[in-house]
Amino acid sequence: MNFKLTLQYDGTDFHGWQIQGELRTVQGELKRALSLIDGRDVVVHGSGRTDAGVHAEGQVANAEIQRDIAPEKLCAAINANVDADLRVVEAAIVSADFHARYSARGKTYLYRIINGKINSPFWFRYAHQEARALDLNNMQRAAFLFPGEHDWTAFSSAQSDAETRVRTITRCAVRERYDERARARMIEMTMSADGFLRYMVRSIAGTLLAVGRGEMDALKVSEAIEGGDRSLVGATAPACGLTLVSVDYP
Repeated sequence: MNFKLTLQYDGTDFHGWQIQGELRTVQGELKRALSLIDGRDVVVHGSGRTDAGVHAEGQVANAEIQRDIAPEKLCAAINANVDADLRVVEAAIVSADFHARYSARGKTYLYRIINGKINSPFWFRYAHQEARALDLNNMQRAAFLFPGEHDWTAFSSAQSDAETRVRTITRCAVRERYDERARARMIEMTMSADGFLRYMVRSIAGTLLAVGRGEMDALKVSEAIEGGDRSLVGATAPACGLTLVSVDYP
């Protein structure tokens, strides 16, 4: 049976999603647990790779399991064999042709920023702290420039192995709220697209942060998007602030 697994994890102590030798990764932990449960070597496919330190509220994976087991029992068995910073929150039997990566139609990420002089211990693993003042209006105006289909080479890693750098961003929104736990201003950037390149979300977040600090303006952002000039893009934002919120399927 082909199982779709919806995952949540705190990415702080993982070396990203993808298996890398003896390093602790999300894919590696799932593969180890599923292989133990199924009594054979199980292959785990993910909707995409998250980098070291990036979190997930709704990552999706799939795996073929030969053992006759109900979804809720599989969910419990996996969770009993992995550490508390990784959890399968839902398991479902899906068609044989479902593939977590190739069946996906889009993803949504959220980047969190504590805009204050002190970062709460409740947020330091999950939000980037920016002590300098950020101009929300300028960030929102710049965010409106990102939706659309473009070649995002300037906003991605040079080492990306993607066949094409063209992606369509459907949403890029910036909002603020007062966070009671941090006792500070929280700025949240939400980005949705049909797919993202490596470091793309963090590069966009870093660019919007530069705009907020007054180091860039909307014209430079537009030039970077249209011209693909990497020198115009802001520094890549730290991984800790990024969370994969959801993966969309037909």
